[in-house]
Amino acid sequence: MIYTVTLNPSIDYIVEVDELKLGDLNRMKRDLKLPGGKGINVSRILNQLGADNTAIGFLGGFTGRYIEDKLQQDSIKTDFVTIADDTRINVKLKHGDETEINGLGPAITAAEADQLVSKLSTLTKGDVLVLSGSVPPSLGSDFYDRLIEVCHQAGAEFVIDTTGKALLEALPHGPLLVKPNHHELAELFGVTISTREEIVTYGRKLLEAGAKNVLISMAGEGALFITADEVYHANVPMGQVKNSVGAGDSMIGGFVGTLVLNGDPLEAFRTGVASGSATAFSDDLADRAKIDELLPQVSINKV
Repeated sequence: MIYTVTLNPSIDYIVEVDELKLGDLNRMKRDLKLPGGKGINVSRILNQLGADNTAIGFLGGFTGRYIEDKLQQDSIKTDFVTIADDTRINVKLKHGDETEINGLGPAITAAEADQLVSKLSTLTKGDVLVLSGSVPPSLGSDFYDRLIEVCHQAGAEFVIDTTGKALLEALPHGPLLVKPNHHELAELFGVTISTREEIVTYGRKLLEAGAKNVLISMAGEGALFITADEVYHANVPMGQVKNSVGAGDSMIGGFVGTLVLNGDPLEAFRTGVASGSATAFSDDLADRAKIDELLPQVSINKV
């Protein structure tokens, strides 16, 4: 079983206007409400690929009920902790460029946090826990460490998709996969990166620090997959970019789901790139048909 953790989910309220006039009345051209949050996005892609998974985290209030209902309508298994505070709403305003206004998120009590840790006591060897996104301040900076410790005790693997200090602190615990983009990689080490060779150099530092596999997305330049033995590059399929939200999460979902289903890391890399691209070319997250359409366009070469 794959478990995805979203500590601060949201309703992503996407609003499109032809013209934005600040301080005046604006009318929507169209709108869309989606269940949001990095782990939830991973679950939605895993579901498209037929990889058994359960979405967990914290949900509260009418907004939380909306998210859970939408996930269950899509036949995604859920096991969220119900909290007293309302789940946030993030506004994605499209008017040429996209403007994001993200909610602060709920305050989560110590008792609610303990409930989530307790839910993971059922983890067993062979399970994979996907930790995605930032940690809400109310949980404390060490909350991912608590979840990682539960993984170790169970003999399960974990994937972490976050940045900065939280990522660096997770590396010595041996994550199955980390996936910074090239900008995040540079920020992580406080350097400027301008060549693929430099990306590989700093990507290897993540391996040296404890990561088992490293994916680095490079926007239009494709992606790199770095293992203990080899480095591989994948191109980006051709298409019109419509959506910047969730492409990285889709890459993780495509990689982890395929790796769990068939154990082939290169095929997992290919599916991850196709999944991320399919989401970038869609209004919402990718569906299976779009992923399958792009798979033949992804070429992988040893660097």
